[in-house]
Amino acid sequence: MEDVARIVLGIEAHDVAEEVMHFLDRTGRVRVVATAADDRQLVEAVRQLEPDAVVAQPGLVRRGTLDGAALLALETRESVGALRAALEAGARGFFLWPAEREALGAAAAGTRARARAAERRARIVGVHGPRGGVGTTFLATHLAAALAKRGTDCLLVDLDPCFGDVAVALGAPLEPPPRTIADLLPAEELTPARVEEVAWRHPAGFRALLAPEPEPAEGLGPEEVAAVVGAAAGAADVALLHLPRALGAGVRPALDVVERLFLVVTLDVLAFRAARRALDRLEALGVADRVEVVVNRAARAELTPADVEPVLGRAPVAVLPRDGQVAPAQDHGRLLPLRGRTGRALLRLARRVEALGGEGRP
Repeated sequence: MEDVARIVLGIEAHDVAEEVMHFLDRTGRVRVVATAADDRQLVEAVRQLEPDAVVAQPGLVRRGTLDGAALLALETRESVGALRAALEAGARGFFLWPAEREALGAAAAGTRARARAAERRARIVGVHGPRGGVGTTFLATHLAAALAKRGTDCLLVDLDPCFGDVAVALGAPLEPPPRTIADLLPAEELTPARVEEVAWRHPAGFRALLAPEPEPAEGLGPEEVAAVVGAAAGAADVALLHLPRALGAGVRPALDVVERLFLVVTLDVLAFRAARRALDRLEALGVADRVEVVVNRAARAELTPADVEPVLGRAPVAVLPRDGQVAPAQDHGRLLPLRGRTGRALLRLARRVEALGGEGRP
């Protein structure tokens, strides 16, 4: 099958439909397979062609009529009515044409990553810390080790080239330098087999796609991220994404396909404020319903794990206690043994990830 996202357009104005179709086709990651000018044509095109996604004016769509295809709502101007219609139709994103065409192209390409993940039934999980120092890298690396310990084939993907410390935390060799995500490009040639060639294997039993240095990472845009995540989902049982602090357009395709997003917080006011802002951002992106909170470095303090739910609207699914061994271990590229309270909490979290296979996709 051609490795591009197959899109059906639902746009009333013929000239706008032509512009959108030509733009999406030129990306090389998306192919428009049909256009529709009204709701009946749209439903019929989806029924016959089974596209990965529908790019349509929300007024042409009713929830449940797209047979599981992702909806990316598109309008030429923003209005309360259009936004409400998009929400009612279950849209995964709302885009203004032509101002947000690049974001639209990335999101459309990302629907193919979701389709590949569905074929493999890989579980795609993200780990995000909106504030430095909360332990995002600790959770991502040790959750990967916990999954491997339980016999789950896990691929850890570091999507944070600016602040990602996964390579250091894992003790990846400096000489010869390990291969990174930059070695997977160009994205047009990216396959799960290529991922297998580039991924670095950790002694704990999982593999990692390491982040490139910031300069090579400049070539890692939304389309490349979509391709990397899609290929990773085809190469493992769990693709565990180490996400950057800033959830910009570059990682939006990754957010589109995560089934769970673990938001890491510590028990302090600044971390709570950063987490609240992150949740607002994720709500706007339509991802907040997949977010679960993990408390890291819990200790006796003015704030407690019980304060998480009143502030963030959800109780933590895991609480990792403060452990003085973490910092020196990470400085020397070592993972902590999965024992004691921390190890048990991580293994329970790994079981939670494994259970996603029976819950269906968001």
